[in-house]
Amino acid sequence: MFRSLCIRLLLIAAAVMLVLPTVAGCRPLQTTLENIDSGPGGTLNLWDIGPLTLDPAISSEMYSHIYVMQIFSGLVKLDSGLKIVPDIAERWEISPDGKTYTFYLREDAKFQDGRKVTAGDVKYSIERTCDPATGSQTASTYLNDIVGAKDMLSGKAASISGINIIDDQSISITIDAPKTYFLSKLAYPTAFMVDKKNVQSGSDWWRKPNGTGPYKLAKWDEGSLILLRPNQYYYGQKATVNVASHILAGIPMSLYETGVIDAVEVSRDYIDRAADKTGPFYDQLHIFPEFSLQYIGFNTSKPPFDDPYVRQAFCLAVNRERIIRIIQKDMVSMANGIIPIGMPGYNKDLAGIGYDPARARELLGKSKYSSGLPHITVTAAGLGGVDVEDYLGAIIQDWKVNLGADVSVRLLETNVYQYNLREEADEMFAMGWVADYPDPQNFLYTLFYSGSEYNYSHFSNKELDGLLDKAAVEADYDKRTGLYQEAEKIIVDQAPVMPLWFGKNYSLVNHRVHNYDIDPLGVPKLNLVTLDK
Repeated sequence: MFRSLCIRLLLIAAAVMLVLPTVAGCRPLQTTLENIDSGPGGTLNLWDIGPLTLDPAISSEMYSHIYVMQIFSGLVKLDSGLKIVPDIAERWEISPDGKTYTFYLREDAKFQDGRKVTAGDVKYSIERTCDPATGSQTASTYLNDIVGAKDMLSGKAASISGINIIDDQSISITIDAPKTYFLSKLAYPTAFMVDKKNVQSGSDWWRKPNGTGPYKLAKWDEGSLILLRPNQYYYGQKATVNVASHILAGIPMSLYETGVIDAVEVSRDYIDRAADKTGPFYDQLHIFPEFSLQYIGFNTSKPPFDDPYVRQAFCLAVNRERIIRIIQKDMVSMANGIIPIGMPGYNKDLAGIGYDPARARELLGKSKYSSGLPHITVTAAGLGGVDVEDYLGAIIQDWKVNLGADVSVRLLETNVYQYNLREEADEMFAMGWVADYPDPQNFLYTLFYSGSEYNYSHFSNKELDGLLDKAAVEADYDKRTGLYQEAEKIIVDQAPVMPLWFGKNYSLVNHRVHNYDIDPLGVPKLNLVTLDK
């Protein structure tokens, strides 16, 4: 899913600018805090920018997902070790040919209003996501393996032929080929349960959602506060604390230092202080691994990046090591490839494209643009009044110095960047991607397969597609890993993108907070959190 540490820090910077003119900027927040009923387990106070939507079928970026994952749930989920485990489905059976999954629902699975979840709810939820009228940008990526899903997505069918209700408590889903990652896709919000009556109550139904997750939405004051309370009907480990997200409430680090919020993401501006072993915050610093990639994408459908020599030259012309050390303060790890460190399929021996300005100029001379490059625009996320991110400025400077390239930046509104990028991308674009499930397919197929929803580079390579198709149905782990590593090598060599770095999550967490953990997919398991009195 779309997530960028740089964009999140950009939003934090915007919040700082919003509160600087008001010395008493925290007073409204203090009033809000006083009006929150903490409940028996207390309230976990957080800072956030808020979601764009709480509709699981529509959400496709991290800022919304964090809430969707608390309020809704699906047939299966990923546990703390990122293994697929039962959720609404207490168990399942797989047919001998590996294509039909029969799910048996929990007897105690209920919506937040107390109504029992049935197989009909499962069928409705998945088919609603695939209905073109819903407008999901994620359905074809995460549900297209189901037989008949493509027909519904294209408007050729009114239902999905591969989904069959057996009885109220059991349902079968048939996919087009045996694929080891299929269950992982069902752990993504696109396949989460929604209540038909709730959805049909109005276009803004998701502002009063009737979900099945560990939390229910208790209050949403636009631009101010989102309050989650434990869902009494939740069938899994019940939450014990309320969660109050204070939307753009002030300077996050200042709020943390004064005890107003209980956890905060650490930006580059504060990492030296937070990581100081002699300072006050070192024993509160938590570094969570993250399966994420930050990259610059090249639009291969537009000049000059329709030429692989140009793409390779632009990669070779950037000193990424210097940018990571100086600008990113070594908070991230160099990305030589696409698959993040720690994920299955990660290739530590992949050399990648290094820094070689002379070779970059040589390749540019071999391209069909050897007589001169056209003006190039890079699409990036930004907010009014906030300058272009410094890492991007350093990259553009390297291109100018080493290749003589004339590159400008066009900013799209940050909070809708992901939703508009497909239609809005210029010759290049800045992008961040975090895994939805711990499988290389989620990076290599999702971002680079011909025609994929998230293939913003419009890259198409028959050899790559063939390898990805083979890997999708390969049951042997080692052979499958080998196929994905071959595919990754093609992507690096053909350079539809310039990998920048793999990310990490840096957070300060108050000592009164226990079990606050962010998984490698960037999602906190809030129902596990407890607080000291």
